[in-house]
Amino acid sequence: MSRWQDVVDAQPAFAARVLELFQSRKHKTLATLRRDGSPRISGTETQFENGDLWLGMMPGSMKALDLARDSRMALHSPSVDAPPGNDAGWAGEAKIAGHGVTVERQMGEGPPATFIRVDITEVVHTHLDAAAQNLVIEAWHPGRGLETHLRQ
Repeated sequence: MSRWQDVVDAQPAFAARVLELFQSRKHKTLATLRRDGSPRISGTETQFENGDLWLGMMPGSMKALDLARDSRMALHSPSVDAPPGNDAGWAGEAKIAGHGVTVERQMGEGPPATFIRVDITEVVHTHLDAAAQNLVIEAWHPGRGLETHLRQ
């Protein structure tokens, strides 16, 4: 598993595009696994800080309980439409998969706060090529690096 900084170090331009998509709006979509193994989709906020990706959630929330039980998760960037009449201008969408790890952090006075750090297993940027003819899927994995696939 990797930290966000590993993606930045290995593929800075790719990481910058993914980061821009994740920072385009405040709310992202998080997928976790319920107790019975079925998927749960929840809204969440993210923070990229000191080389790590952090998820924001209330202690005791269903998504926090899901991650405590089974740390596997997937995160989807906010969706942004292409400019009208310019499909090639679509910035695309980004996804990050991995494991949500609970970390206690001291945030000033008082007891430590609970945060969820993402140990990354996959980062994907999906977008159209310059002619808007092919879907471009760029996927980065630890140990494999960046791979690009085209689909018509």
